[in-house]
Amino acid sequence: MDAGAGYTRIRLDIAYDGGNFNGWTKQPGLRTVQGELEAALAIIFGRRGPAPTLTVAGRTDAGVHATGQVAHLDLSAEQLGWLTRPRGKKATGGRRFDGPTALGRRLNGIAGLETDVYVSRAVVAPEGFDARFSAVWRRYEYRVSDNSGPRNPLERNRTLWYPAALDLDRMAVAAESLVGLHDWAAYCKPREGATTIRTLQEFAWRRDADGVLVAEVKADAFCHSMVRSLVGATIAVGEGKLEVERLTALRDELDRTSEFNVVPAKGLTLVEIGYPPDDELAARAEVTRARRPPLETSGTAAFDRIPADGLI
Repeated sequence: MDAGAGYTRIRLDIAYDGGNFNGWTKQPGLRTVQGELEAALAIIFGRRGPAPTLTVAGRTDAGVHATGQVAHLDLSAEQLGWLTRPRGKKATGGRRFDGPTALGRRLNGIAGLETDVYVSRAVVAPEGFDARFSAVWRRYEYRVSDNSGPRNPLERNRTLWYPAALDLDRMAVAAESLVGLHDWAAYCKPREGATTIRTLQEFAWRRDADGVLVAEVKADAFCHSMVRSLVGATIAVGEGKLEVERLTALRDELDRTSEFNVVPAKGLTLVEIGYPPDDELAARAEVTRARRPPLETSGTAAFDRIPADGLI
């Protein structure tokens, strides 16, 4: 939905270390990214109407990190005006502050210098922007250090140390074979009423200069545990426990399996959210809000409606 009359929509770009968070979504009694940020917003706007709430592009699960998360909030004219009013005339000469920039600084100030969540940018969003529904893709990376890779203790909280040698070429072929529009029920944890149809746009493996294996996974959206399942399946191929062709067969069988392990969350990072040009944001949001219909039996039908969430 649009910000509404009298409100201004603000886009936040956010990074966080997910290790000490119980995911993005606010939950009673648990520390979450949304919970921390909205608590800070309540402090900032405590005397200026209801505290804003956040709408996010991808609801990351417990332990998942982010360098490119995106969220939005709507500020009333009073709230935005309070952020931009002149302060400290002696020091600033009465210069007015940029409201969104001031908001980002205040959020980071409340979090502190040793924080594990950081707002890297805060700007007025283009007309029609919706952090969740306007997104056209989400991109994640997963880091694995196998027996031929490094054991860097400084990277242990964002890298899976895997106790076997992995065949990169086999993993790359298996990953490429999975790309496309499919029902991913075999690679997702089921959630009542949620579709498992997704377009996997890119899935590739590389070995970086430091020897760490990195999976890059990009899709219109993801269902619960999908990336970690895809990574686990291709690791099984790289170790020789599964044949390359088995991964597409498992996908098409549509049933959860114990033939591979779902990898831990700590190696997974949300790195980027993609949006269309500004003049297409509103139309994209309207299309995305429509729920995708069931995939036809033939598996060849084209759909112009996509899932609305980036859940991992």
